[in-house]
This record gives sequence, C-alpha cells and structure tokens, in this order.
Amino acid sequence: MRMTAMLRITLMMLATASAPARQRDPAPNVLTPRERAEGWRLLFDGRDLAGWQSYRGGAPSPSWTVRDGILRLTATTGKMSGGDLVTVDRFAAFELTLDWMVERGGNSGVLYLARNVPQTNQIYETGLEMQILDDAGHPDGKIPSHRAGALYDMTVPPAGVVRPAGQWNHARLRVEPGRIRQWLNGTPTADVSYGDAAWRARVAASKFAKMPLFGTFDSGIIGLQDHREPVAFRNIKIRTLSPPAP
Repeated sequence: MRMTAMLRITLMMLATASAPARQRDPAPNVLTPRERAEGWRLLFDGRDLAGWQSYRGGAPSPSWTVRDGILRLTATTGKMSGGDLVTVDRFAAFELTLDWMVERGGNSGVLYLARNVPQTNQIYETGLEMQILDDAGHPDGKIPSHRAGALYDMTVPPAGVVRPAGQWNHARLRVEPGRIRQWLNGTPTADVSYGDAAWRARVAASKFAKMPLFGTFDSGIIGLQDHREPVAFRNIKIRTLSPPAP
C-alpha cells in the first residue's frame, strides 16, 4: 500500500512537470518593451486620473473612480449629464487601444477628434464615437449602426464581434490623415475616408447632419462617455503616428 501511494505521488509529479505552463495574463496598464520602442504611452496608469479632466473643464466628475487598476464610471441613472472624461492633450494622427467592459444593458463610447467649443454643449456634437454597448441587453443593439464597435451611426460592424456583458473587450482605433479605422476584438468594424466629399455625404445621412462642427477637426481630445451607465476601462494606450512622407 505504501509503495502504491508513493507511485501515485511520483506519477502526479511527473504529469505536473510535463504539463505546459499556464500562461498568465499580462499585468494591466503596463507597457511592454516592444510598445515602448514603438512609441506607445499610457493614457491611464491604473493609479489616478492624471492627464484627464471633465469635458466642461476642471476636475473629473466624482462618478469616475479608480480602483484595483480599473477606471470605472459608477453612475446608474442612464441619463447623460455631460460629465464625460477627456484627455487634457489633443491628438491628431494616432493609434489608440484599450479594454472596456459593461454591465448588462450598458452603453458608453470612446470619442475622438472632439473639441470643447462655445457653440456646443455635448462632446458628441464635434467628436466621432467608437460605440461601447451591450448589444444583447440594450435597445440600441437592434440598430445595426449603433452596435458595439461601430463608428456610431456611421458604420455597421460585423455581427457577433462583441463579448457578453461582464467580459472585457479589446478596442483599437487608428486616425490617419484622410482615413479612420476601428477594430473590436481584432475584427475590423469601420474603415472610412475622413474630411472629403464622401465623408460629408456620410455625415449628411446620419443623425449628426444638423451639427455643423461634427467631424470637422483634424485634431482633438479623446473622451470616455458618461452615459450614466456603469462601464470599466483599462490598458488605455496611445501612440502618435508620423506624418506621411512628401
């Protein structure tokens, strides 16, 4: 009996030693050596909201909190209040990546090329939006151009690219002179020209047609939408893109 027990222990140790090592998820809000070499920097370091402010100026709304390396919007009323969180810096040509997660029925967005100008009251009157949504649990999920990953009200993302509420999604967007692209979980969700006649026609056919400054700036702030529904962010990274060669 004693030898049998010892044999079992030996076999278990051998099996453990031969099993492939389980890969650990990389630490959040950290740049890899390769990312540093490629010019990436963190927009959110997992500790505080340095580099961010309220869209209307001043300190961020207290509804935005940082805990355990995650940036969260804790509001639950569902009614937008204008408390969007925006970068202090403006960006022109750039690439942005981030992870986001919503609760059941959640709705938010990443806005970019936006400006806070006297003629407007809301960030979406100037800035483009990469949609964040629980497609299965929010009414907007029934509108193709309002689904997660869409260039909001402008493009229709492929079906099934968003992960269920309560799971992290990985988003990427790339802004180049004359071109905008978006991805969700590795799948392209938008690829459009920007600033040309085709862009103006796209705007004219959208809900932004009566917003004269929408999609007219070639640089602007980046914003996280306060839609008054819980949403979480991490790994917010950006790099500026070099201008094309003449």
